[in-house]
Amino acid sequence: MAFYPQLVLDALKHVRYPGTGEDIVSAGMVDDNIRIDGKKISFSLLLEKPNDPFAKSLVKASEQAIITYIGDGVEIKGNIDVKYRMQEAPKPDKLLPNVKNIIAVSSGKGGVGKSTVSSNLAVALAKLGYKVGLLDADIFGPSVPKMFGLEDARPYLEPVDGRELIRPEEKYGVKMLSIGFFVDPENAVLWRGGMASNALKQLISDANWGDLDYFVVDLPPGTSDIHLTMVQTVAITGAIVVSTPQAVALADARKGISMFQGEKVNVPILGLVENMAWFTPAELPNNKYYLFGKEGCKQLAESMNIPLLGQIPIVQSICEGGDNGTPVACDEDSITGRAFYELAQRVVERVAERNATLPETKKVEIKH
Repeated sequence: MAFYPQLVLDALKHVRYPGTGEDIVSAGMVDDNIRIDGKKISFSLLLEKPNDPFAKSLVKASEQAIITYIGDGVEIKGNIDVKYRMQEAPKPDKLLPNVKNIIAVSSGKGGVGKSTVSSNLAVALAKLGYKVGLLDADIFGPSVPKMFGLEDARPYLEPVDGRELIRPEEKYGVKMLSIGFFVDPENAVLWRGGMASNALKQLISDANWGDLDYFVVDLPPGTSDIHLTMVQTVAITGAIVVSTPQAVALADARKGISMFQGEKVNVPILGLVENMAWFTPAELPNNKYYLFGKEGCKQLAESMNIPLLGQIPIVQSICEGGDNGTPVACDEDSITGRAFYELAQRVVERVAERNATLPETKKVEIKH
């Protein structure tokens, strides 16, 4: 079968730009440099700005469209270039200048699966093609090393521009650091607030995080010195609050939302995630049992006028994945894997919306 440019354009008309819903051909996002060499097809996508949050997912969608609608062994993987009509503005001189978005994941109380959501969100974002970092900021109860099967990892220092920086561990496409990498996992961390805050600052400022599209910060439950240290150290793009549907968890989730929305902190809320939304047994895949109440987070989100980003069901594989170091988001075909994949896509959309409509978050100034 012979390939020709119009065949390529017809296939790409099935790809829509998430920001507008318009197909990329009609929107003028396909450059006129389509080249065909046997079964090899290459071309460029034209986007407005270098920080377009949909760039990588758009490339993947375009590759899939070419394969689906042209087929016959077409060679397209890695042959789609991205060009930008506008040049990227110079980055300001700040901590983590190469990190585009910092997302804080918080919960009003413990035991609602906040770290599970943080870890699987990071993996799902990485599987979507983004550069992702994960910081385990729960100094007194670090769980990321266990969830990623890195309990024996001991990050080392590497020279970067004349400085010795901590090299984050990397697994499943996610760069990560946790105080759990530096302490004995068998012993409790008995530190005063100042020591914990200083340790957190070091994991942020003395590490070689490099270029990141999303930097996910797994905060401890409740409100504490750690939360204050985070908002004083970096400008957080937005916060995600995790809760279960039960009333006691929702009451604490309200407090967490209030903390971020307070005048002194003023961090935008990207949305709520309802974890343990329902239970579906493997032998009855069409049944849903609402163990902790039904759609409590959805009702809270509506009452506080904030988005519900996703509902994550209870399945045995979540617990098993956390225990054996393989996050369930690694399996896109599982029920829960798809839930986290959809959550990641929703987070990308919300961050893009937040960045387009709100000014950059400012660090909380320390006043003595």
